[in-house]
Amino acid sequence: MSLAAYKVLHILGILLTVVGLGAVCLHYANGGNRESNQNHGLVNALHGVGLLIILVSGFGMLARLGLNSGFPLWIWIKLGLWVVVGACAMVPKRSPQLTKPLLLILPLLGTLGGYLAIYKPFSG
Repeated sequence: MSLAAYKVLHILGILLTVVGLGAVCLHYANGGNRESNQNHGLVNALHGVGLLIILVSGFGMLARLGLNSGFPLWIWIKLGLWVVVGACAMVPKRSPQLTKPLLLILPLLGTLGGYLAIYKPFSG
């Protein structure tokens, strides 16, 4: 696959993940719980499939860029962001009071990921 195709897939994964997280956050912010969420499976699937697409397409892009070993720091930070965003789906379920702050923090995490991808700081 081409680098451009991996980028499009990466964006698709990001959008699926954000839609899933947004849905989870809004449901719990409105006082919902797992039992009252008729679309619990769909929302979790969007989040999980999005994360998988992000991971696979990200490593595909790295291969196209020739970064097969010895990852620079910016890649490790992006992998850390991926783990954090993956874990964010559990926050509203366990601590509904953190849902609104999470809705403000998630775009900042996404912006950091975009910054790292565009500028590639710490490349050495």
